[in-house]
This record gives sequence, structure tokens and C-alpha cells, in this order.
Amino acid sequence: MDEKRLVRSSKMLSRILRHEPELVGITLDGSGWVRVEVLLDALAAKGRPLTRAELDHVVATNNKRRFGFSPDGLSIRANQGHTVAVDLGLTATVPPHVLYHGTADRHLASIFREGLRPMTRQDVHLSADTETATRVGARHGRPVVLTVNAAAMAAAGHEFRLSENGVWLTDAVPPQYLSRRS
Repeated sequence: MDEKRLVRSSKMLSRILRHEPELVGITLDGSGWVRVEVLLDALAAKGRPLTRAELDHVVATNNKRRFGFSPDGLSIRANQGHTVAVDLGLTATVPPHVLYHGTADRHLASIFREGLRPMTRQDVHLSADTETATRVGARHGRPVVLTVNAAAMAAAGHEFRLSENGVWLTDAVPPQYLSRRS
């Protein structure tokens, strides 16, 4: 699979498995899973054929590990980032002392006023390292990295969950737990 098709296929799977399964006429179960054969048949019917080997390649080589197969390999889902309602079944986990969030500088005023909110997604996404947060922020403009006092949030009763691909998830981050990383 050439690089261009790999990227195009990954973006298409993100859109379908995170945001618009109806685009190809599939339904995700309550945990976000869909049978691989159902997904591949639906893609082919919509003129976007993908073989199982190509799907395996997209999942295996995605640098953000956005997708995962069920233990039996018969179903697939996105690991996080959904705008459709799913329950990933992630348990509450004690976070590291600090986490990071990448954003664009133009959003800082509202973030420091209202905190971090999930917007159209189910959760706020946080990173364990500044490099990842910087890459995320760069997608939205000039990147700014915010430090999240996750230890204080957890002590105050806020819940954190760790996705299969290493993204920390929480419902929201109130502004008092945020600071701008210098």
C-alpha cells in the first residue's frame, strides 16, 4: 500500500469509526466496535474497497495507534476521539502528576476563562509528554502547550482514563488546574 493510499485510508477510517459510521451504512455497537467483515463489505459497497491485509496494515502502521482489533481479530474500533456516543469501557486510572494539552494561542482566553471542554468529542484529550501536545496544538495554528495539574484534579475527585493508544481522557479540565508551559 503506497503512502498516499495509507493516509487516505486512515483518515477515512477515523471519520467512519469515530464520527460518521452512517457514511458507509454501518452501526457501531455500544462500545464502538463493528465487525471487520461488515466494515469491509460496507466500504466496498460505497466504492471504497479495502482488503483485510490493507486494513491490517493501516492499523499496524498508524503512528497514533488510532484503531484496535478485538482480541479475536474479528472486530475493529477507534481507540478514542469519538463524537458518536460510545462507552470504551475504560476504567478510572491514577494519572501522572502533570499532563499536557496542545492548543492554538488564539484559544487561550476562552480556555483560561472556561477550562478545557470536550467540545464535539466525548472527552478532553491530554498527553503525557510535551512533544505530543505540541504536535496536537500545531494542527490548530501556532501551538501552545498547557500544563494540567492532574494530581490536584484527581485529589479533587476528577476521573481520568487511559485509552488503548496512550491518550489520557477526562470529562473537562477546570481553569484552576491549567497553566501555560513556558
